[in-house]
Amino acid sequence: MKAFGRVPIDSPRPVRTFAQARLLLALTALAAGLVFDSDFQGRMVVTLVAAVVPWSVAVYVLALRSPSRALSPFVAIGDLAVLVVFELIVPEAYAATRFAGLFLIAVHAHYLGAGGGAVVGVTGATGLILGSVFHRADDLDGDILVFYECVFFVAAVSSAVLIGQLRTFESTSRVRARALSRRTLQAENQERRRVAEAIHDGPVQELIGLDMVLGAVARAAGKGDAAQAQELVFDARETVMRNVKMLREEIVELGPYAFEELSYETAVDRCSPVWQQRWDMRVVTDLDDLELDSHTAGNLFRITQEAVVNAGRHASPDTVSVSLHRRAGGLELEVADDGRGFGSVDPLGPSEPGHLGLASMRERTELLDGELHILTSDSGTRVLVHVPVS
Repeated sequence: MKAFGRVPIDSPRPVRTFAQARLLLALTALAAGLVFDSDFQGRMVVTLVAAVVPWSVAVYVLALRSPSRALSPFVAIGDLAVLVVFELIVPEAYAATRFAGLFLIAVHAHYLGAGGGAVVGVTGATGLILGSVFHRADDLDGDILVFYECVFFVAAVSSAVLIGQLRTFESTSRVRARALSRRTLQAENQERRRVAEAIHDGPVQELIGLDMVLGAVARAAGKGDAAQAQELVFDARETVMRNVKMLREEIVELGPYAFEELSYETAVDRCSPVWQQRWDMRVVTDLDDLELDSHTAGNLFRITQEAVVNAGRHASPDTVSVSLHRRAGGLELEVADDGRGFGSVDPLGPSEPGHLGLASMRERTELLDGELHILTSDSGTRVLVHVPVS
């Protein structure tokens, strides 16, 4: 069952599996050549024993000792060269060489990426086709052979380009995931520090003052000064209510934990004054009264929070507007500002790691099976999120 488990990033296991498959393919061909009687049996067995099997064994040993070197473009060239030699000596095995060629081209394209995959596909397909032109099998008609070769060339090159692009996108996603993980840890540490400072400078100091006020209340009550005691009690209640309000705002800003009891509209309304004070901007809201589950409300609030915070930190806007409405087929969230915008940078481009906030918005939108669009110019930025809901 271990072989079917999730393969870690940069694991050498797939490289070794590829080497094993290459060796198994060569040994299977050798076994078939020894078992089945044919006119080309001798040439086939000699070629396999002299060239194909030794090459496969050598690459397998290389994959065990140094997996990274087994992914060299020279290994891909060697694979295709051995296959062309086999085809020239044993043209009767036309179909087998084409199947093996497609397999080798596809796997090498995966490891070499988009550019290398295209080169391997074109070079490998061309080499095998030229081999069949110089020494084609006698049992294939010329027109049929041309048809087969055209299909093989298109299939080989298309597979190489597509698989190479998938590999490139996969590598970009892994780099982005690593950068996101590092930034997440950094942001988590910064958030912990901010919360610690906020609690220390706010509630802790207030509670120390509250303790002093309560002490004064006790002394006033002991002296029978009811008026002073009542005044001090009022001061104590104001201190308590002020800290309760601040702690509630802090809880809402920390994330979706409060959405079991708070709606999206309530959370935005409670955070708007905090955003306005912190970033010195006006926050305008236009929100439909919607009944959303905590998962949807929490992620929509986080997206809104990230968009507002990004605008406040980087765009210096005068006004930020937040709207949430029900549209045909789902919800539409829009966060717009009149700040500087992103300039010439595509905030959601595949090669741009972006800010942590942008990555968080993208991932939370995907969690909701929605679509995220960011429209930016010198006159401001619009963050649009479309979420399907039943």
